[in-house]
Amino acid sequence: MLENLKSHYILEIILERIKKKKLLEIIKYNKKIQQKLNININDYKKFSEMYSSIEVEIIPIQKDFENYINISEQDKKFYHMYSIKDNNQTTKIKIIIDYQVTSFFELFKYCSVKSINFKKFTRNNINNMNHMFGGTSIKEINFNQCNTENVTDMSRMFIECDSLEKLDISKFNTINVKNMSRMFRGCSSLKELDLSNFRTYNVTDMNNMFAFCHALEKLNVSNFNTKYVNDMHMMFTSCRSLTKLNISSFKFDNVSNMNHMFMGCKSLKELTMSNFKSNFDTQMSNIFVDCPKDLQKEIKKNFKSFKAEAFDKTCNIF
Repeated sequence: MLENLKSHYILEIILERIKKKKLLEIIKYNKKIQQKLNININDYKKFSEMYSSIEVEIIPIQKDFENYINISEQDKKFYHMYSIKDNNQTTKIKIIIDYQVTSFFELFKYCSVKSINFKKFTRNNINNMNHMFGGTSIKEINFNQCNTENVTDMSRMFIECDSLEKLDISKFNTINVKNMSRMFRGCSSLKELDLSNFRTYNVTDMNNMFAFCHALEKLNVSNFNTKYVNDMHMMFTSCRSLTKLNISSFKFDNVSNMNHMFMGCKSLKELTMSNFKSNFDTQMSNIFVDCPKDLQKEIKKNFKSFKAEAFDKTCNIF
């Protein structure tokens, strides 16, 4: 069969049907297959790059407003935009992102976007999503197609997205992420957040991660591994709708700063933290300030290692 595969047309059909990454490995190490398919590794890489462009569809808030994405003049050649209309005459912007783009740093920050749909995103060379959606008035993001396996920085990714009410990022691969600080800070309307597949064992910074998520009523972080996290200050500050939280999977061995961690969690009645152990020099001021009195009383009774400053109001950050 391989001997008859001479036309590029047939070859392209095969390449589309077989997972590109696996085929690349086969071709790379098998010269006989390369010869029979009449293709070399560099040709295949070019083909693979060309067919793994990222395609994003956005709906702008205003039709005549062109600030859809933040790109410099010199980077415009990597982003190809097309205006389209659906059956309901809704104006959409289709963006094809060239394979040479490796960072989405501040890509949509403060842009006039109503919704974003990742329609095609199999490429795995994106490594930075810092501030990607920061400060947008976006109401809906569809991540059904989104490859995040090599992203190392998700800090401030959704910061101040105060119009978002729900966010499904259950398909995110976070295995290589090191920074999640301020990731959801200020998402004040967010009620639903699915983090069930988050893998956090390489994360070192979680400060302000959920701070000021006022509307968040439930949050499942029971699968979080915080072995290497050193900063948790203000992690849940002012999550004032949360009624219970289970952080029994958390490890605090390397945490140096827990200041204001639960400050302002006014509805928090149940906090499960069975594995809590603190370092002598861990910063602990204002951790439980403005939490319910009954919760404070229970924490004081069960965890003697918390210093008095964890419950005493020494400053006001609101």
